Amino acid sequence: MARAASEIGDGTGPIAVDAERASGFRYGQDAYLIQLRRAGAGTILVDPVSAGPLDALAAALDGPEWILHAADQDLPCLADVGLAPREVFDTELAARLLGREHVGLGAVIEETLGLRLAKDHAAADWSTRPLPDSWLIYAALDVEFLTELRDALASELADAGKLEWAMQEFEAVRTRGPRAPKVDPWRKTPRAGTAVRSQRSLAVLREIWTAREQLAVELDRTPSRILPHRAVVSAAIACPTSRRKLFALKDFSSRQARQHSEVWWRAVERGLSLPDDELPPLRAPLAPGELPQPRSWARRHPEAAQLLDVVRSCVRTHGERIRVPQELLLAPESQRRLAWDLGHEMARGGHPAIDSDAVSARLEDLDARPWQIEQCADPLSRALRRLV
Repeated sequence: MARAASEIGDGTGPIAVDAERASGFRYGQDAYLIQLRRAGAGTILVDPVSAGPLDALAAALDGPEWILHAADQDLPCLADVGLAPREVFDTELAARLLGREHVGLGAVIEETLGLRLAKDHAAADWSTRPLPDSWLIYAALDVEFLTELRDALASELADAGKLEWAMQEFEAVRTRGPRAPKVDPWRKTPRAGTAVRSQRSLAVLREIWTAREQLAVELDRTPSRILPHRAVVSAAIACPTSRRKLFALKDFSSRQARQHSEVWWRAVERGLSLPDDELPPLRAPLAPGELPQPRSWARRHPEAAQLLDVVRSCVRTHGERIRVPQELLLAPESQRRLAWDLGHEMARGGHPAIDSDAVSARLEDLDARPWQIEQCADPLSRALRRLV
């Protein structure tokens, strides 16, 4: 590790960085392999699980620009092991800003550099030890051409007048804080939304989901490998009143489901025995500051619904004109919040200011980047004036 840190520190130019996780196998998003490449140092693969303290490596990485593809996926797990950049170039974000249709690493490298990467181990369990040589080669390829890719994309961005936009987006990704915890995450169990229709079933769903989550943490396994999502949902729908009825369900007949049978039955019992006044509501509660789902606006908040149609159409049209995806030109949450705030002012009889300066101020309050404000304020002001 000391030699690797020294070689990275003595290299020149930016550092290509990638991390491999064990999504779908282990609980959480820990890094199980870190790939680094820098001119003068070559490629270095680091096992963060067994390498010991990474202080020397962190010091070597502190300062140079990092090149990552989809930085928002890797930065959190790298920060967990003490590695954080001062400057980032995100090749996926760059490709999106350039209007590329396919933005996976392999597709961007092929379109930009004319090279095709072998992608044979994309869904591998990177917590496996020892890692096979073929996996290590695959991992090394992920950073092999990032520097060349960065230079080519930076040149394209400059030619398109989008380089400054990209730098603002990269900095936003680098400085973005952790996501707020979700309210009632158990409600997001796949296929539960339309299938689980009673409060009692929701209680059973919540208890089994919570029990599975606790067991997953203890076993360090992804929850769906302990009990499939469809089994959680089928138990919630059936609300079985005995062990026999629970394990008569098709989705509980497997050895995998029966391995922790007592855990599942106790969870079902808790859901069934809960008093009526403690059952979860049919509708998920909103997090502090969270807006209702837009599909409900037309009936309850018609002004905001009309404005949202205008805002979305305007951002989409302008995004197509400048070849930037709508969600990158202005975040969907910012689009919703802008329409909601203006709609509520109108519903109360107000006449909100919608000139370009006023819209710019609102977008700034919504944490839009300067380039987004510059691109969106005038088109939005013109579009809103036709309605307000």
